[in-house]
Amino acid sequence: MAPGRSRVARAPEGPHGGDLAARFRPITALRTRATRVGDRFQLDGTKAWITHAGQADFYTVMARTSDERSRGISCFLVAGESPGLRAGPPEHKMGLQGSPTGQLHLSDVDVDADRLIGAEGQGFTIALAALDTGRLGIAACAVGLAQAALEVALDYAGQRRQFGHSIADFEGVGFLLADMATGIEAARAMYLAAARGASAGMSFTRQAAMAKLFCTDMAMRVTTDAVQVLGGYGYVEDYPVERYMREAKALQIVEGTNQVQRLVISRQLRKE
Repeated sequence: MAPGRSRVARAPEGPHGGDLAARFRPITALRTRATRVGDRFQLDGTKAWITHAGQADFYTVMARTSDERSRGISCFLVAGESPGLRAGPPEHKMGLQGSPTGQLHLSDVDVDADRLIGAEGQGFTIALAALDTGRLGIAACAVGLAQAALEVALDYAGQRRQFGHSIADFEGVGFLLADMATGIEAARAMYLAAARGASAGMSFTRQAAMAKLFCTDMAMRVTTDAVQVLGGYGYVEDYPVERYMREAKALQIVEGTNQVQRLVISRQLRKE
């Protein structure tokens, strides 16, 4: 996020990110309530695993406005400085240290009715509409992360010398680099193909899930191999590849775990 620009954090109620198959029950069972009081709503509840908790200028908050399961959920835009809105301490994460994650506590938070996104009761539909695009975003992040790891590994392997040769000349290292580059190229082509389908107005649920699955698994392999290429130096903070490996792990979890993506893909295949 560029400095000075407003940050809007989504407020899910679990660590798995968005996905219909994985999150239908958690979303429809959410306990955060929004009670209409005249031309305002009063929000009460607790949200967990919130990106930029305590830092964001605005939060999109899903809250229950009736007991009609998925039809009783509405979406609100809540200002970060709203009275009654409080962030808990940040989670101690393995990676993504530059993006704080924590709980949000809402106690009698007043929100104007014009801060309702969509119509009352449309929150579940709004949440689902963001999933496919979100998965493509994670896929793109994974490719960029893997590319950065490859570039560090290539540079190191070209400079590090053993037995009178750069270690890139040895098949044990050269083959690792070749597999890393091939995986990145394949992943980039996959998510770009899905993005072109989205831009053309086509359904891309299966393609987005495939891209998220393939790209993030690839990023985990590539960053792990980058650590291996650097050897002991890959395991210390002097070089960035140990961080890249930790960041890659998060990408296999957010926006629906990769196990969930497999479920989405298999169901879409049967549906199609």
